Amino acid sequence: MPKASVKRLIECKKKDLIDLVLDIEKYPEFVPFCYDARIYENKNEGDLTKIIADLTIGKGPFKDTYKSDVVFNRKEDSIFVKNIEGPLNHLSNNWIFVDKENGITEVTFDIDFEIKNKFLNSLMAVSFQFGLEKIADAFQKRAEKLFSSSKN
Repeated sequence: MPKASVKRLIECKKKDLIDLVLDIEKYPEFVPFCYDARIYENKNEGDLTKIIADLTIGKGPFKDTYKSDVVFNRKEDSIFVKNIEGPLNHLSNNWIFVDKENGITEVTFDIDFEIKNKFLNSLMAVSFQFGLEKIADAFQKRAEKLFSSSKN
């Protein structure tokens, strides 16, 4: 199962970064390998926001859609995602946001997944860290474009 973690320091407010990650339907505009995104449910329950969403991801001729359960915990400033159905045996990813000095937010993104198709799973294992870095770069560039201190 590919597992990876990325940590970034981004010059943006924590709330803006959380909003960016939760704006799932905008992912196709900037996230590499993401072709479509749809939210089916979005509800608040106390300190939690619960979202059910589909993402269509792929590269080249390989494209598939998976449904995920996304939970934002306002007390912990974290977002946890797990797959519900689709081409994955397992998916869990976790975003953690921590305020640092001078308007900097530390963002940690951990992911662990396994694709049902063994061949695709072995292909992903080889290039996974590179792909994850590209995705992290895309989120950071989008955040800087939308929320950099020069725009505030």
